[in-house]
Amino acid sequence: MDSEIFISLVTLFIILMTIFIKSKNKSRSKKPLNLPPGNFGLPILGETVELLGARRNGTPEKFFKERIERYKSHVFKTSLMGQSVAVLYGPSGNKFLFSKENKLVTVWWPSSVRKILGKCIATTNGIEGLRMRKMVSYFFSPDAFTKLYIKTMDLVAQQHIKNHWQGKEEVKVFPTIRLYTFELACRLFMNIEEPTQIAKLATLFDIFVKGVISIPINLPGTRFFKAKRAAGAIRKELQIIIRQRRVALEQKPSTSPQDLLSHLLLCPDENGTFMSESIVINNILLLLFAGHDTSSSTLTVVMKKLGEHPEVYEQVLKEQNEIASSKEFLQWEDIQKMKYTWNVVCEVMRLSPPLIGTFREALTDIKYGGYDIPKGWKLYWNASLTHKDPSFFQDEMKFDPSRFEGTGPTPFSYVPFGGGPRTCLGKEFARLEILIFLHNVVRGFGWELKIPIGEKIIYDPIPTPVEGLPIRLHPHN
Repeated sequence: MDSEIFISLVTLFIILMTIFIKSKNKSRSKKPLNLPPGNFGLPILGETVELLGARRNGTPEKFFKERIERYKSHVFKTSLMGQSVAVLYGPSGNKFLFSKENKLVTVWWPSSVRKILGKCIATTNGIEGLRMRKMVSYFFSPDAFTKLYIKTMDLVAQQHIKNHWQGKEEVKVFPTIRLYTFELACRLFMNIEEPTQIAKLATLFDIFVKGVISIPINLPGTRFFKAKRAAGAIRKELQIIIRQRRVALEQKPSTSPQDLLSHLLLCPDENGTFMSESIVINNILLLLFAGHDTSSSTLTVVMKKLGEHPEVYEQVLKEQNEIASSKEFLQWEDIQKMKYTWNVVCEVMRLSPPLIGTFREALTDIKYGGYDIPKGWKLYWNASLTHKDPSFFQDEMKFDPSRFEGTGPTPFSYVPFGGGPRTCLGKEFARLEILIFLHNVVRGFGWELKIPIGEKIIYDPIPTPVEGLPIRLHPHN
């Protein structure tokens, strides 16, 4: 265990001791409940260390599977990040949480996320959260995809490959692809094209991402401290951009929104209320984070799998060559033809889901699986649990894109984008940016992995090859 983690855990123990004692006293005053089987682990720390260890070892599902087998139950209790947690397993658990949103449960994030992101669509519940989500979701509608996204995505992908791939013998895939997805998010969300400005924001985001999900100890040297400071610097940059945009919109009041930022500044909610500047900043911050990091991870693992499975690469190349035409840029109908390529991406997200899982909070006392889950407890669903369950995916560790042909997997067993009212807003956005990049890169290059035995993937917090996936490029004639 490195010194930063040790200091953070010790400090967390001290800070949360009072909370623990109060919760114990409160629990003694209530009648006994039929709680799920499980173990709260150490005081305050619970089983957080074991979970973080499993993520960093590249097996995030191991923590949960061991306990499901130990307790012989599809729901068990634990303690994570100072919270009492009920973990729900299987399609039935996923369906329960997704269908009971805003009824029995509501979204909940660890305090590090709430403190760093602030008030935004990810952290806001109830009517206000729904209104905020509705305002943002307009920009992720099919109309926006066809009018605003595809040509820009294709153009950025072509320019990125020309600048960072062509003429190179070797490339580190993960950091290089992050340049593409971050530039794309900056251009589509805020119409920022200046390379130095994008590079400055990208550097800050590298620090920010590492501490979003971390132990919330605000001491110099910790991930949380660094991330919070980086988020503050990003907010200052975004504030300058927003105020410049306001001036531009006031000079041309008839201008229709061409990016997410203008949409949020020009369009009120159904009550005629505009987002405050701070909330606009928080939502842009969230979407820049969500709009590039998870897609970067998925694209990187796709390229890893294509390098490991040449027969799959050849089928993807064949499909993309058949789609290619004399048109300068891809069209919406071209994207719909990329069925095999998308099956490959889906199989990658099954084995390495970009979002491992998220928390909900019980709004009331809940009965589930014959057990009591008290109000205020946190509930957790985990994508890897069902994605790698042989009950739903035969030969579960085998890479097999054909799983997604026909009717596909059992409902609620495959959940890389979550589900219910909280289904990822950027699901279709991610599909477009991934497929468009793959169209350009496979038609330009073949490649071989420099670490052929299987580079380890850790979850910190997203799936990331430990060496960044170095490859040797073989340009097509």
